[in-house]
Amino acid sequence: MKMQVNLHTHTTRSHHASGTEREYIENAIAGGLTRFGFSDHAPYVFRDGYYSGFRMAQEAQEDYVTTLQALREEYKGKIDIQIGYEAEYYPEFFEDFLRLITRFEVNYLILGQHFIENEIERRYSGVTTEDEAYLETYVNQTCEAMRTGLFTYFAHPDLVNYNGNEKIFSKHYGRLIGCAIDCKVPLEINLLGVRENRFYPHEAFFRLCGEMGAEVCIGCDAHSADVACDTPSFLKAMEMADRWNLRVNHNPTLREVKF
Repeated sequence: MKMQVNLHTHTTRSHHASGTEREYIENAIAGGLTRFGFSDHAPYVFRDGYYSGFRMAQEAQEDYVTTLQALREEYKGKIDIQIGYEAEYYPEFFEDFLRLITRFEVNYLILGQHFIENEIERRYSGVTTEDEAYLETYVNQTCEAMRTGLFTYFAHPDLVNYNGNEKIFSKHYGRLIGCAIDCKVPLEINLLGVRENRFYPHEAFFRLCGEMGAEVCIGCDAHSADVACDTPSFLKAMEMADRWNLRVNHNPTLREVKF
């Protein structure tokens, strides 16, 4: 089976990716993709002068959108290009965030909760922890995000590497998976984690997804053009999906982003 859709792609505007948009698109076409979404780390509205160094600046948003609009028209008939963002859900700032990103065209959002509570406190989600409260906060916040109905899917949902009590793992991640099922939000098998042998995709998490009947999807999480279509990692992900008895949605329906 070949990968046909990737909706998880970054650009140099996030300060930790490389390659031009054209290079990504050309490699996506060469890899056989029919639909390709850019979802760079979204600009966010913070207060008190806080600046986030791993996402695009607000000033870069117009160039991001107009560049992709022009390329979409140029490659029309060869590949379907979509304009999106990967974003956290920070309740205190979320309305201002939506107001900001909807100034220009936006086709979809994917949820990528890199920090809990809010980013200013720097409580990173991708920690290894035995602290139940940390996992519980992450799950509560991301369930609230999914209930907004604005996120097309949930990227690397297993980002908190909880390695404490197995029952606590199942209790809270089970709540996350149950919420995703209720909200019809696919949970991503993240190919960056696959190709870099990270702790995610987490076997216990996706085994639970299989047992509960959750829908999953696959995203390249491409930070360089050579993995715009990452076939080797995709094939490994499909082996995982078979092993965990997962329902894979290869082309998630884009959800409207509105304020």
